[in-house]
Amino acid sequence: MSPRAVVVGPPGSGKSTVGPLLAEHLGVGFRDADDDVVAAEGRSISDIFTTDGEAVFRAIEERSIAAALTEHDGVLSLGGGAVLSEATRARLRGHVVVFLNVGMAVGVQRVGLSTARPLLAGVNPRATYKELLDARLPVYREVATIEVATDQRTPDEVVAAVAAELAAH
Repeated sequence: MSPRAVVVGPPGSGKSTVGPLLAEHLGVGFRDADDDVVAAEGRSISDIFTTDGEAVFRAIEERSIAAALTEHDGVLSLGGGAVLSEATRARLRGHVVVFLNVGMAVGVQRVGLSTARPLLAGVNPRATYKELLDARLPVYREVATIEVATDQRTPDEVVAAVAAELAAH
């Protein structure tokens, strides 16, 4: 079993919005790796970060994604930092990976610099978001089979663009 599409991208790119809409469009199920982590641990991602640190969260995330890649045949959405794991990147090889690309201005607007996102909490969330984008963009592109810009598109327009790319793929 293999997902029809794995959706990746930075915070604010639309993974949590586009993923379920894409699954519905394709007539398949949707699964969010972040939800899997929360369900497995019985606590929020913010709590895991605060209590145990990012390394522990990433290890849990890695295991959850490994399971989802073998158990789910619909659309699978990964957390924004999941692709930082070499093991996860290796597991993504051979899968259809959709990178939802978002520019800094739109991403910041969508995220709202929420402190509910552990990596954006701090003194200068805008600068942190820019650093996050700069560091992760090459990694998203490394794993991507398909890249779709989301800045000037509604969620439905993003779904249509992804669906067209999937059909052509």
